[in-house]
Amino acid sequence: MRARTAALTGLTMLAFAGNSLLCREALGRRGMDPVSFTTLRVLSGAALLVVLARRLDPGARAGSVAGAAALFAYALAFSLAYVTLEAGVGALLLFGAVQATMLGAGLAVGERPSPVQWAGLLAALGGLVHLLLPGLAAPDPLGAALMLLAGVAWGAYSLLGRGAQRPIAATAGNFVRAAPLALAASLAALVWTTPRVPSDGALLAVASGAVTSGLGYSLWYLALRGHTATTAAVVQLSVPVLAAAGGVLLLGEAATSRLVVAGALVLGGVAAATLGRREARA
Repeated sequence: MRARTAALTGLTMLAFAGNSLLCREALGRRGMDPVSFTTLRVLSGAALLVVLARRLDPGARAGSVAGAAALFAYALAFSLAYVTLEAGVGALLLFGAVQATMLGAGLAVGERPSPVQWAGLLAALGGLVHLLLPGLAAPDPLGAALMLLAGVAWGAYSLLGRGAQRPIAATAGNFVRAAPLALAASLAALVWTTPRVPSDGALLAVASGAVTSGLGYSLWYLALRGHTATTAAVVQLSVPVLAAAGGVLLLGEAATSRLVVAGALVLGGVAAATLGRREARA
């Protein structure tokens, strides 16, 4: 079970990092507007997951209104925030909010991180600061608020998913319930802007929805069965480093010694916090 959880978690973190890369590429060089990106992401995720749920878990009905609302809030705020925020600032704000939400929830229900987990968390946060702080500038207030909202919403979505017994059906139900919200957002956006949906940007949005979101979130619901709220929060600290590495490999960004050091700190801290779970006591 421990190896299965580790494998599922690794695949999920790669999918989460892929979402950042796809969104940055679509909204940046492809010129797609964030609301259309969000809508296509949610609709394509819903379409794929409905087919999968019918084949793999026919007749199952799962998901919730709360889960759908958290999913939509995260997806829309995430896209809107990246219009004005630099990637590093956005990642730091997003996962800082995720940590605060999930660790706070864990403490509220009696989880007590062990000394090893606290050390791992501090090492991982130190790695993120080492990676991101030299490039930080005062963020746009609205963009920062949106990314903090995205982090809180994603933390809530993860906590809601920890008890899911049918992960694919639950994720499909959440995406289907979020689809009308996404369509309503696109209609509302027509009041103040003209949609920009280039074909290559649309393909990126569909890939984000169907693969790195739909399938990725189903894997995350499976992985969450093997995590406490604390470890589920800590392992997500690896995503900004994975996204930065993806930028080097796929988007032509420069590799630096800072990235290597930060990656070692973050991934080492994640490993320590996860292995230290056995010492945690309520």
